[in-house]
Amino acid sequence: MEIDLKSFQSESKSEFPANKKLKERLRKVKPKELDQKFESTHEAVFQETDCLQCANCCKTASPIFIQTDIDRLAKVFRMKSSQFIDEYLHRDEEGDFVLNSSPCPFLNEDNKCLVYESRPKACREYPHTNRKNMHGILNLSLRNTLVCPAVFKIFSEIGKEYRK
Repeated sequence: MEIDLKSFQSESKSEFPANKKLKERLRKVKPKELDQKFESTHEAVFQETDCLQCANCCKTASPIFIQTDIDRLAKVFRMKSSQFIDEYLHRDEEGDFVLNSSPCPFLNEDNKCLVYESRPKACREYPHTNRKNMHGILNLSLRNTLVCPAVFKIFSEIGKEYRK
């Protein structure tokens, strides 16, 4: 699937109010049913999605770095964890470690990740649309409709059934 990030950005912003209403409808769906719906839709969408064509998440958003991520990446760069933090991270409003800048400093020009095998847990799990307890992360998923074309498509597909 070829991705035009400018048109995605425009479309996702214009659809955001409808997706916000959809999120509220999804809160009324049984948890197990919601998890299954997201998982099956995630699988279908990612059959036709190549993240390397986009990498918008890496270009515009920062994952949260937990201590094990910091320690693992510091080891990759042969530095102390404190040095890694000083060079690449800061604490956000919630007190979480996030990147100092966008795009991600580990994103290559070909959209491949320089530290892919050692990437943070949040990157490994992104966009979080195939996990259990989707009820608990509906707000995050809604925000991700503005970042990830695949999440936007997942919401669009699910919306066909639940917007009625």
